[in-house]
Amino acid sequence: MPFISLEGIDGAGKTTHLQWIADYLREQGGTVVVTREPGGTPLGESLRALLLNEPMHIDTEALLMFAARCEHIAQIIAPALSRGEWVLSDRFTDASFAYQCGGRGIAESRLQVLEEWVQQGLQPDLTILFDVEVSIAHQRVRTHSDPDRFEQEQLDFFERVRAMYLRRASQYPARFRVVRTDQTIEAIRSELAAVLKPLSGN
Repeated sequence: MPFISLEGIDGAGKTTHLQWIADYLREQGGTVVVTREPGGTPLGESLRALLLNEPMHIDTEALLMFAARCEHIAQIIAPALSRGEWVLSDRFTDASFAYQCGGRGIAESRLQVLEEWVQQGLQPDLTILFDVEVSIAHQRVRTHSDPDRFEQEQLDFFERVRAMYLRRASQYPARFRVVRTDQTIEAIRSELAAVLKPLSGN
């Protein structure tokens, strides 16, 4: 069964549509495991709390992201796929390239080593990139009462993150589908249904 990841800058709208996508897939007859990164496992959630709230060196940040991902794959993603279940993950490795390489400036070659080590070739079958201008996303994030360490970054940080996401979408067109979120929710979900329907086999 397919492994689907949802990506996008903070405020792009991933969370708004996550449950709808899970429900859609279940309506097609699939068993769906919904998970997230960083997180997904007890250890991963502990690392998530550190990553979102504690100041740290950018290399430490990248290493902790991949440590959480290693556990996530071993405990959640790989077992679910082996059982024939769908996996729907709120972020995966594209987020590391977007945030740690694009946003923080870490060399892509360094993350590629970690990616090969941790994932052993595992990649999502489909990555849906929710895309919107940074100014719009920023207005949405400003409504959060307790923004995390990433959400507090400046606009130029998110411009770099978004640029890296779009670059990866152009690098891997067979895997990525870009969905603009400056549309109505109805229009977005119609587009999502068109993207997901071929995977369902119905």
